Amino acid sequence: MPDNSQYNLILKKLSDKKLLTQQMIDDAFAEEKKTGKNVFKALVDNGYIKESELLSAAASWLNIEVVDLSKINIEREAVNKISASTAKFYSIMPIKVEKDSVMVAVSDPLNMKLTDELRFVSGLNIKMVIAKDEDIKKTIGQYYGKEEESLGEVIEEAEKSTCMVPAAGKAENDADKLKEIASCAPVVKLLNMILLRAVREKASDVHFEPFEKDYKIRYRIDGICYDAAHPPRDLSLAISSRIKVMANLDVAENRLPQDGRIMIDIEGKTVDLRVSTLPTLYGESIVMRVLDKSVVSLSLDQIGMDEDIKLKIRELIKRPNGIFLTTGPTGSGKTTTLYSCLSEINKIDYKIITTEDPVEYDIEGIIQVAINTKIDLTFARTLRHILRQDPDIIMVGEIRDAETAEIAIQAALTGHLVFSTLHTNDSPGAVTRLVDMGVEPFLITSTVRAVLAQRLIRKICSKCRKEHKPSEHELSEFGISKEKIKDIKFYKGEGCSECNGSGYKGRTGLYELLIVNDKIRELVVKHESMAAVRNAAAEGGMKTLRENGLKKAMEGITTIEEVLRETKEYA
Repeated sequence: MPDNSQYNLILKKLSDKKLLTQQMIDDAFAEEKKTGKNVFKALVDNGYIKESELLSAAASWLNIEVVDLSKINIEREAVNKISASTAKFYSIMPIKVEKDSVMVAVSDPLNMKLTDELRFVSGLNIKMVIAKDEDIKKTIGQYYGKEEESLGEVIEEAEKSTCMVPAAGKAENDADKLKEIASCAPVVKLLNMILLRAVREKASDVHFEPFEKDYKIRYRIDGICYDAAHPPRDLSLAISSRIKVMANLDVAENRLPQDGRIMIDIEGKTVDLRVSTLPTLYGESIVMRVLDKSVVSLSLDQIGMDEDIKLKIRELIKRPNGIFLTTGPTGSGKTTTLYSCLSEINKIDYKIITTEDPVEYDIEGIIQVAINTKIDLTFARTLRHILRQDPDIIMVGEIRDAETAEIAIQAALTGHLVFSTLHTNDSPGAVTRLVDMGVEPFLITSTVRAVLAQRLIRKICSKCRKEHKPSEHELSEFGISKEKIKDIKFYKGEGCSECNGSGYKGRTGLYELLIVNDKIRELVVKHESMAAVRNAAAEGGMKTLRENGLKKAMEGITTIEEVLRETKEYA
C-alpha cells in the first residue's frame, strides 16, 4: 500500500510552490477515502494540477526518472519477461532489460510493496521509472492486447513447482514452511489473477473450498456463485497460506476460525478484502468479501429506488429524532442504503457516529466504531458509550437483542436520530420482531418512524436483452391476466460472454417502505397481528416488494422470473 507520509511530503512541496492549496489536498484525500481512488489521480481528475507536474515532483523526491512511453523504444524481450496478467494486475509496463533486471514504468512510485511483489512474481530484479497512468494502460493494450495467461496455465505452472503440498502433510503446522510455500511465485501469480478477475467481473465474494478429492474456487457475482477454477487439491495449503500471510493471520493456525483484512492495489485502484477462514473436514474454507469502492455508489439516487420512496426517505432522515430501520436478509443491501442516507445528511453541523460489525466503508466526517465481541465490545455496550459522545445522529449496524433495541429507543426518545437494521422478511415484520424481543409496544410507536424492507435483484444484461412473454403461471403468481398486460413489453437476457451466459448483469434494489402512522400505532399497541399491520400499511399507500418488482419488470429492468425468485415468501 502507498505510504501517506510520502504523499504528504510531495504534496507539501507542491503547496509551497503554490501549485496546490491545502483545500485541494484535503479534497483529494477525502475522495481517496470515499472511493479508493489514488490521491494523485484524484488531484488530476479534479483538474487541480497537471499529471506531468505531479509526476515530476514525485520523481524529484524519489530520485527516479520520468519517461514518455510514446517516445521511447520498448524492448520485446522486456515485455516477454513480465506476463500480461501481472502487467495488468499491477498497472505496470516493462520497458527494457538491463543486465539482471527489468526496467518497468509505474504511475504510483509510492506503492512501497510494488517492487518486492514484482520481484516475487517475476523472479527478476526490478528498476522503476515513472510514466503517466493513461500512457501505461494504452501501452499495455498495444503490447499485450487481449493476450493473458489463462488460469489453467498458471495452475499448470504451480503444479510443476514446489508449491504442491498435501493438506495433511508435515508442513501443516510449521509456520516457516507455510510462509515459504506462501511465497511460491506461481501461487502468488495464481492468487493475483483470481483477485484481478474477481474485481473485473465485480464479484462480491471469492470462495476457496476444499473437498475430499477436489478444490474449488468460486465467485459470487450478482448474488449467484460461479465456478472460477479447480486447482489441484495439493495446492490448497499453499493458497490458504498465501491468503493468511496477506491478511496478517496466524499461518500455522488451522483448527480455529480467523478473520482478517487485506488492502491491495489492483489495476491502480485500492480494493479492501475481508477474509474469513473456517476449519472443515478437508481443510480450511476461506471466503474473501470484495469491497471495491469504485463500483459502490453511496447515493440514494443510484441504488434503484423509486422517486416516491426516495422523497419520503429524504423527509424522514431530516427529522431531528426517531428510528429508521432497514430490514431484509444478509446481502440485501441494507448497510449500503443506510450509508446512502448518512451521506445525504453528512454535514458539518451534525455529529454522526456509527457502530458496525465490521466497518465496511470509511466515510469522511463520520466517526465509525468497529464491534469486537472478543473483548466484549458489543453493539449495546458501544451504543451506551456513544450516547456520552454528544452525537446528533447514530447508526447501529444491527439490532440483535433487547438490550440494544432498548438503548436505541432511549436514544431516539432523548432527541437523537437513529438508523439501524433488523433481519425480517418484510417491513411489518420488523415491528412485530421488536415486540418479540420484549420491547414495550408504546415505546416502539413513540420512536420508530419508518421501516424499509429491501432485496437485491439482478438486472437484465443490456447486450443480450430480447423481448420475452411471461408464462401464465408467472403472471398468476402476481394475480394478473395476459389481457391486463397485453400492451406491456417484458424482456429477458439470452446469455452472452458479457454476462457469463446468465442473461443478467448488475443488480438493483426492490424496496417496501412502511411509514408508521396513527392507524399502525394503534394496531401495535393492541398487539394486533402482522397481517393487520400489513393491511393498514397497504391502505396507507405502501407498495410491497413484489409490487415494486413487478413495476421494475414492466420497465424492462429485470425479469418476472427474477422478481419471483427474490420475493417467494409472498407466494
